[in-house]
Amino acid sequence: MSKSLVVVESPTKIRTLKKYLGDDFEIAATVGHIKDLPVKELGVSIEHGFKPQYTTVLGKEKVIRALKKAAANLNDIYLAPDPDREGEAIAWHTAEVLKKKGRRFHRVLFHELTQNAIRAAMASPQQLDKHKFESQQARRILDRLVGYQISPILWQKVLRGLSAGRVQSVAVCMICERERKIHAFLPEEYWSLTAQLEGDSPPSFFAKLIKKHNKKLRIPDKKASQSILKDLAKASFSVQKVVHKTQKRNPLPPFTTSKLQQDAIRKLGFSAKKTMIVAQQLYEGLELGPGEPVGLITYMRTDSTRIAQEAIDEARQLIEEHFGQEYLPTKPSVFKNKKKVQDAHEAIRPTSVFRKPKDVAQFFSKDQLALYELIWQRFVACQMKPALLDRTSVTISAGPYIFQASGSVMRFPGFTALYTSSNESQNQLAVKDLLPPLSEGMSLKCHQLEPKQHFTQPPPRFSEASLVKELEENGVGRPSTYATILTTIREKGYVDMVKGFFKPSELGFIVNDLLTESFPDILNVDFTARMEDNLDRIEEGEIDAVAMLESFYDTFKKDLENAAKEMHSVKGKGLAVDLNCPECGQSLRIKVGRNGPFLACSGYPDCKFTRNYTRNEKGQIEIDQPVADQPTNEICEKCGNPMVQKQGRFGQFLGCSAYPACKNTRSLNTKSIRLQPEPTGVKCPEKGCDGEIVERRSKRGKLFYGCTRYPTCTFAIWDKPVPQSCPDCGAPFLTQRTTKKEGPHYRCINKDCAYKKPIKENHVHTS
Repeated sequence: MSKSLVVVESPTKIRTLKKYLGDDFEIAATVGHIKDLPVKELGVSIEHGFKPQYTTVLGKEKVIRALKKAAANLNDIYLAPDPDREGEAIAWHTAEVLKKKGRRFHRVLFHELTQNAIRAAMASPQQLDKHKFESQQARRILDRLVGYQISPILWQKVLRGLSAGRVQSVAVCMICERERKIHAFLPEEYWSLTAQLEGDSPPSFFAKLIKKHNKKLRIPDKKASQSILKDLAKASFSVQKVVHKTQKRNPLPPFTTSKLQQDAIRKLGFSAKKTMIVAQQLYEGLELGPGEPVGLITYMRTDSTRIAQEAIDEARQLIEEHFGQEYLPTKPSVFKNKKKVQDAHEAIRPTSVFRKPKDVAQFFSKDQLALYELIWQRFVACQMKPALLDRTSVTISAGPYIFQASGSVMRFPGFTALYTSSNESQNQLAVKDLLPPLSEGMSLKCHQLEPKQHFTQPPPRFSEASLVKELEENGVGRPSTYATILTTIREKGYVDMVKGFFKPSELGFIVNDLLTESFPDILNVDFTARMEDNLDRIEEGEIDAVAMLESFYDTFKKDLENAAKEMHSVKGKGLAVDLNCPECGQSLRIKVGRNGPFLACSGYPDCKFTRNYTRNEKGQIEIDQPVADQPTNEICEKCGNPMVQKQGRFGQFLGCSAYPACKNTRSLNTKSIRLQPEPTGVKCPEKGCDGEIVERRSKRGKLFYGCTRYPTCTFAIWDKPVPQSCPDCGAPFLTQRTTKKEGPHYRCINKDCAYKKPIKENHVHTS
């Protein structure tokens, strides 16, 4: 039998595939995309039906040569990039590169990297999916049109280097709108009243006042509260009604991508990006002993809750063996997908439930084990019996007033014996406000009445988890893009994370307002959701990609032309604010400089007043007062005196304390220089050291990365470390570097390893 070539996306899959496919197959990797739109130009021929102009991705010439060498004279090429739209595009471009007379191409989809799944996929190859590729291509073109054509307008009107993204801008808009709701919120006072009561036997229990004359009661202020207390002082308390019922709580479906991200954020403290990185490692496979690489979970980009029958059978067997027959339902649980769900992949589940987390823990990193255990528990739990809670609800009368008390006891834990949702624990479910024996008509003794003042709360800011949920519920983006969206909006400086919640930066507010006014469709949630639906319909073959792009561009082109002329120029006059210059009395305006937004007098150049500003809790602009010089630990490299932190027209900077004798200064651009060490998420590689690598500055202001245990540990490197192990040699992390020849790329920290991977350009385009 002649050999065939299998082409995968990631080199980390090669060892796993070789183990199961044997010597009849050569295996090579594309290491991501090999073709893409060009970096420095639009790369889309709008006048010729939006034809994309693909070029070889920077640094991938060597990969293409290796693919051609591996294909050599082989006739059968099995294209096995990831089973999604991006993977389909990689397969399509690989086929174009390796096209040869008489050569046959087969598309294989590995939904999990296990022996049975791999052999089944190889035995039933498919044709390349033209519609799926066109859907990916249409998304890429849409994102390029938006990013590359709006961004230059922002450079002209606001600040060079800014970017817009078709989906990222909508996410920023959501965050800005939520912040403005918080600014506009007016808290309202209300009071609650709780009674401590006791029946014929202890213990006492608590009941809340809910009604008067059988109508819902709202206590607006202290005066009303005191009036009610006066009435209740004369009232007799008695049990009006006791209701006992059993509540059934069904198990949750297995994870989809977005639900996995939300649970990992809340339960494990992972970011969405970290969740996807670790999930990719579990999918691609780990070594469970010498020479035994195996995929641990199914493909992690999915919005389906479908489960393969063999996986259900395995789960039911494990439940019966380890939990007992009482935890096994008569019939398997089947979960229905929502409408418009792409059902190409199963839900995220372990490839075998018999690989229990505790049995494989020794082969996992801490993060890998935590995420695997979460996936394993959620999947097994979904096939267990429901939890049963005995709930008691008691209605209590006191004259015209009605109080209510409730309590619950876990009768049968069911699936909660293994898994609970991220906002409750098994202990919380077991017993909640346990009530003493009570019967209808029983007189109650009132020990205490406790009034309490409250105020209504503004809507909360988005956390990563709640923003992912909001994006999903509104149909903005797709689960596979959420991690990238959340990372991008932070990297671009449009939002900050404040105590774990997204808060718009001033730059984010400015750009969002300008885009909302000039591009109402692009920033519209419903419009963006319809575009996602259209991309799905292209994949299903229901609509034509070019027709969809033409329809989109007709309106977008007009908006571009209007924005170029009409969009307010922050660089020029600036944005008007309702404040006057404290020096000359003329109006102040917001402008944007290299250190971000600031206030400047409209009377410039006659008046040169500038000042930083902040917004109070109502969103009103307040002028910052001059900041006194702050001492630092930095030393002047010119004269040896201490440096002090100063505030100038262009932001914070370091200046020599010996001024004016020494006029040495150093910029403290907040975008690139931080006074506190910035974590990288990478552990120190020095043997026996438990420190972490953080971002630091040398005395001359040069950026480097060193251990937090300094001076005990002196490990330091110039290149930025990335928390991702090397797929070739297993080194604990990669570094990020940019050179003229190779552009931005990752490389292995191990000097004896030649692994490199180009970083996909995204400085303008974002999805």
